[in-house]
Amino acid sequence: MVKIHEMLAADRYPNCSGLAGVFEVSYKTVQRDIDFMRDQLLLPIDYDQGRHGFHYTKPVGQFPMVTVSHGELVALLVAQKAVEQYRGTSFEKPLRSAFEKLASSLEGEAGVSLHELSAAVSFRPSGVPLSELKVFETLADALVAGHVVEFDYMSLRATKPERRRVDPYHLTCIDGQWYLIAGDQVRGARRTFALTRIRRAKSLKRPSRRPAGFSVAEMFADSFSAFESAGAELVKVRFDAFTARLVAEKKWHKSQKLRPLPDGGAELTMKVGVAPDLRTWILGWGEHAEVLEPAALRREIRDSLSLAAGHYGGNPNR
Repeated sequence: MVKIHEMLAADRYPNCSGLAGVFEVSYKTVQRDIDFMRDQLLLPIDYDQGRHGFHYTKPVGQFPMVTVSHGELVALLVAQKAVEQYRGTSFEKPLRSAFEKLASSLEGEAGVSLHELSAAVSFRPSGVPLSELKVFETLADALVAGHVVEFDYMSLRATKPERRRVDPYHLTCIDGQWYLIAGDQVRGARRTFALTRIRRAKSLKRPSRRPAGFSVAEMFADSFSAFESAGAELVKVRFDAFTARLVAEKKWHKSQKLRPLPDGGAELTMKVGVAPDLRTWILGWGEHAEVLEPAALRREIRDSLSLAAGHYGGNPNR
């Protein structure tokens, strides 16, 4: 819209067909933007039949600024700080550039600048994913265009990358990690791919197939985090008094119920799929957590902790 404004202000008489070609969007998209500029931003736009293009009926200076409240400005600041987790990755430069363009068009009602507020909020990320921006862009473009994608993928159990050909369905970010949900054409099944393990991605520029009625919400309905689960089970975990308060401070799953115990601990109950991400989460609490149900999960956690203890042997100086 800013570019359209510049053309109108310069009396270039742009039209929808020409703008659609310049911006590589549809005719209807351009028409909606012009309608928004005229009806919502109240810019004096009219169509000149003789010149076959739009023009301003009276002089217009700067493109209208977007006015935000103090609360919205703080929320925008938090979003800007969240970008800090990508510092040092290929995402940093384009994210920072996009945010600066957005911030430059804002006008805070409270008269408080983002620079003044930035000292009040900070992020200290850890385990930042090393996703390649080029891979992300390739997948996103193919997804929007509806094209088949090929890439090399190193699964966790593989010893070397495998070439995959997929129909992309959806890109999702879970716990700071980007994933591609797609239909694997060779395996004939839906798969979830971590972008950090994708290399040499390219769009084949031919139509992809997406199942009718596909829903990410339904796909992860029983999941604890990023792993798709076949069905939900009743999971009960007891936490000691040291950890119970920490557990209570977060919403781990939509089905969770936390029951305080007389000793200061707590019992967490969830109806969730038992998958590797749930096991890793429980193991992360170490001796402070005990699985009560289901019995199979209790045995798996016990065996994993026994194996971990075995790595250290009996010699503390080893």
